[in-house]
Amino acid sequence: MSPTLILVAIIVAIILWIIAMYNGLIQSKNRVAEAASDIDVQLKRRYDLIPNLVETVKGYMTHERETLVKLTEARAAAMNVSKNPDASLKEKEAAENQLSGTLKTLFAVSENYPELKASQNFLQLQDEISDTENKIQAARRFYNGNVRDFNTKIQIFPTNIFANALKFTAFEFFAAQENEKQSVRVKF
Repeated sequence: MSPTLILVAIIVAIILWIIAMYNGLIQSKNRVAEAASDIDVQLKRRYDLIPNLVETVKGYMTHERETLVKLTEARAAAMNVSKNPDASLKEKEAAENQLSGTLKTLFAVSENYPELKASQNFLQLQDEISDTENKIQAARRFYNGNVRDFNTKIQIFPTNIFANALKFTAFEFFAAQENEKQSVRVKF
């Protein structure tokens, strides 16, 4: 084999390696974007369910209007932050956590209304919201897994050199808020 042919083969191999590395970075970045979109889909589902829940509960909860108002306000705030392309991940997390806390309060208050707890519509909506909350958590775990993979890829050698040159930046993880890290107290 001639030295020129060997040199051409090495150059072609390097070019193919660079193309593979670039394509891998783009693929990982798109997986993170897809995972973020999955979270948005589940949040939209949550936003769509809440008005139905509020309407179902309204008839039973004559004395608990404040909880319903807080739920409606938390939903509106979360939707506004979600629609804002300039909102940071931390702002989105805070709004969604406020909404989750309000939902928990609503379900706790519903314990005072036996007729409401027996309502098939309420039970179905409660199951739907519980299912949606589980799906949101799963989507967040999926997102964090993809963020981990992408961030690792742009930090390990030799991909990190290439990623830095092309200005690939790390994504933020979804993290629990400080108040969610506290121990849960169960009192009877």
